Amino acid sequence: MAHFAILDEGGIVTSVIVVDNRFLTDESGIEQESLGKRHLAPLGIDDERLIQTSYNSNFRKNYAGIGMKYYAELDAFLRVKPYPSWILNESGTDWKAPVEHPQSESLGTWDEAGQRWILNDEANSGSTLLKL
Repeated sequence: MAHFAILDEGGIVTSVIVVDNRFLTDESGIEQESLGKRHLAPLGIDDERLIQTSYNSNFRKNYAGIGMKYYAELDAFLRVKPYPSWILNESGTDWKAPVEHPQSESLGTWDEAGQRWILNDEANSGSTLLKL
């Protein structure tokens, strides 16, 4: 079975639909994304908003889950970038802070304005924080 993500105008995955492989296979037995899009055309969804995803993450970095974003420039499905300063990890499959989390037993929160991690015992600083 093949899977296609349906994106909203901002590239966010709103749903994932399943298409039988027989609708994606050309006369040579090769799977073609364009054939899947053609099969789904009666749904009235623009081609740009239908992107094939791999259940096994064989392409486009991650399987598309609802709420994830398709980054066309990376040809990848990733969770939405949490902060402007965050960068891709080494494998290109997720975002990470530009500063490594301190080695501590305490969970931390990211302070975007200060570009630093704040450990839970400091977390009442009033900054906008993302709990991890």
